[in-house]
Amino acid sequence: MTERPRKLYVKSYGCQMNVYDAQRMADALAPQGYVETNSADDADLIVLNTCHIREKAADKVYSELGRIREMKENRGEDGKDVMVAVAGCVAQAEGAEILKRAKVVDLVVGPQAYHRLPQLLSDARSGKVVDTDFPVEDKFRVLPAPRARGVTSFLTIQEGCDKFCTFCVVPYTRGAEMSRPVAALVAEAERLAAAGVRELSLLGQNVNAFHGEGPDGRTWDLARLLHRLADIPGIARLRYMTSHPRDMTDDLIRAHRDLPQVMPYLHLPVQAGSDRVLDEMNRKHGAEEYIRIIERMREVRPDIAISGDFIVGFPGETEADFEATMDLVRTVRYASAFSFKYSPRPGTPAADMDSQVPEAEKDRRLYALQALLEEQRQEFNRACAGRELDVLLDRIGQRPGQLAGRSPYLQPVQIDGAGHAVGDIVTVRVTDVARNSFFAVPVNAKPAETRATDVMEATA
Repeated sequence: MTERPRKLYVKSYGCQMNVYDAQRMADALAPQGYVETNSADDADLIVLNTCHIREKAADKVYSELGRIREMKENRGEDGKDVMVAVAGCVAQAEGAEILKRAKVVDLVVGPQAYHRLPQLLSDARSGKVVDTDFPVEDKFRVLPAPRARGVTSFLTIQEGCDKFCTFCVVPYTRGAEMSRPVAALVAEAERLAAAGVRELSLLGQNVNAFHGEGPDGRTWDLARLLHRLADIPGIARLRYMTSHPRDMTDDLIRAHRDLPQVMPYLHLPVQAGSDRVLDEMNRKHGAEEYIRIIERMREVRPDIAISGDFIVGFPGETEADFEATMDLVRTVRYASAFSFKYSPRPGTPAADMDSQVPEAEKDRRLYALQALLEEQRQEFNRACAGRELDVLLDRIGQRPGQLAGRSPYLQPVQIDGAGHAVGDIVTVRVTDVARNSFFAVPVNAKPAETRATDVMEATA
């Protein structure tokens, strides 16, 4: 009689790096007989893969652990056991405190130690375990080769950050900047391409600070790495995130011009439009410097879409400072963006600054900023109506006969799938623009009659 596979449920919070980490945890546990499940209810191991960037991140984790405790108790009454682990940046920041506050937790593991999960879980069966060290060994050398999970894939090339923005916990939870060797990245990308991956998204907390050792013994930057990855057969699209303005080199900007595989999309956080606030944030760039980078990008790649991150209500932010942010947004014109209220992160310099902005004022400013950003996003989307775009089909659509994919600008696109398959890159003409997605027809196909209401229903 074969042994029943053990089921693994991972719930990830926050950034794309956590999504990638969750996949690598599953890869590390697969040799132990774990298979992934989409439900915590029947899982033998539950992992909360946490993020510590936003407000009340730890509170959300403890709230989720409360629900898991009830489930674990109910399953225990039926003679079924479940182990619970907390991983990621909250685990790194809170450490043993998690075990004190949540007795349901068996294991706490930081983002630099999840390659040791099999041994840590074995140890946790004899007693609760905390591992938040920054180990000497490179976890990527220890982890098994990643598995392709579709035609798109993440590839972590860099971790940690040396910028020390005063609002950010990343240098404390992820450590100093570390870049993976080029040979290892190329080998990983080649394996993914052989498994059918067509698009790679290169990840890092400060991805364009990449400085990995090349096969020639020299340090390679992100631009050179992009050129090498573009040569891999099967890899048709390349993206990277998240970037810092200080590391947007001339070579990297030119890569957007010279490499058709690099998508015309740049996520470049600025956080604020006021030089005074940027200085208090320790960003080490000004608003004009940021705008010049965007102008240079548009010179070499006129069709590029710009995405950004913003924080409102940073300590000491005045109404004039906020208006400077609004002016920057009007100048740049974003295709998409992420915006948040400032929230103090324990242990960061900004948490102890005077002149904390009242919550009501943060709310007002965030509402105004998000309204402007959404207006720009919808304007960009409407401008795509009638355009021809290349779409990478990555999944079955919501309606019979449909296939769906992503545009170069990451918008979801649905088409009639006749004659096409997942993994194809199809040139389409956008016929309808819904709030969050497009409906399109292949340019060589006879246009189908579509109604905007049909699109809205299909994308609801």
